Amino acid sequence: MEVFDNKDTFLAVGHYQPGSIAVRILSFKEIVPDTDFFRERIRSALTYRKFLGLIDSKNTNVYRLIHAEGDDLPGLIIDYYNGVAVMQMHSIGMYRLRNEFAGILRELIGERLIAVYDKSEETIPYMSGIKAKNEFLYGSSERVEVTENGFRFLVDWAFSQKTGFFIDQRENRNLLNLYTDGRDVLNMFGYTGGFSVYAMKNARMVHTVDSSASATGMANENIKLNFGDDTRHEAFKTSAFEFLNDIKNKYDLIILDPPAFAKHNKVLTNALQGYKRLNIKAIEQIRPGGIIFTFSCSQVVTKENFRKSVFAAAANTGRRVRILHQLSQPPDHPVNIYHPESEYLKGLVLYVE
Repeated sequence: MEVFDNKDTFLAVGHYQPGSIAVRILSFKEIVPDTDFFRERIRSALTYRKFLGLIDSKNTNVYRLIHAEGDDLPGLIIDYYNGVAVMQMHSIGMYRLRNEFAGILRELIGERLIAVYDKSEETIPYMSGIKAKNEFLYGSSERVEVTENGFRFLVDWAFSQKTGFFIDQRENRNLLNLYTDGRDVLNMFGYTGGFSVYAMKNARMVHTVDSSASATGMANENIKLNFGDDTRHEAFKTSAFEFLNDIKNKYDLIILDPPAFAKHNKVLTNALQGYKRLNIKAIEQIRPGGIIFTFSCSQVVTKENFRKSVFAAAANTGRRVRILHQLSQPPDHPVNIYHPESEYLKGLVLYVE
């Protein structure tokens, strides 16, 4: 649909849908968003990933191919897993174009593309009235093995969260390697063990905690894939907050990477309190000289608010805490300068005396 101001001046063209975001803007020019339009947008995204060195990388074959507003394609997410493109549509307009997108990907990626899987069943707004179904739009594939910075991971998009793997933590996982040497590491909300696999390279001990049995099972598989039957690792299926009640002096490196505590502004205050409580537990109990990687992936939580929550947590413990790094998402999750909300991931690396 076209958008005009109250003086009947053209403003933009975009996809309309019921909800808090009435129109997702595709262009500020008077164009027709046809197949050629979307082909060029996707081609531009591929060119950008090639510039980043991801498409031809020898040690990484998993990356985000389309990052919604970051690639001027609001409502569309596409992740690439070693030949399989997994799509999630967050708007009706994009969902109706899913087969066109599959065709464009086949055309532009060529023989590197084994399959295209649409995983939009849980992401299409309920107000749309559309009953989406997760399915292959092209080809087929069982779960695949991917490589990230030389480490190997199994990805099962059909039964995992999001599109199957948290690609947005790639650079932060790599940074973790600088600090794990000889340390006892706790990976909270560990999911399928991304941070744990990286930590195992140099750590003395690594524990992965998640409330999902399938996640901890996959974490164990990923550890075995990279390190065999290494007894330094153990996974625990339990509530994170319960596990954190009694870890005094057991660990000197803790990773806190929880799911989004706030999906919208109505629960922002409660979310900030949740981040505060979580970080209090970790800061209170970590060994002196310990390091904490702490994150928020809630889009409505700003960098400033997250930092204030962690500051309040540190102040409550009375311990001396320094910030070693301030973290964000990698460049294949680009932030459109006109859409700052697309910078959703924020993190801090803390040194605790």
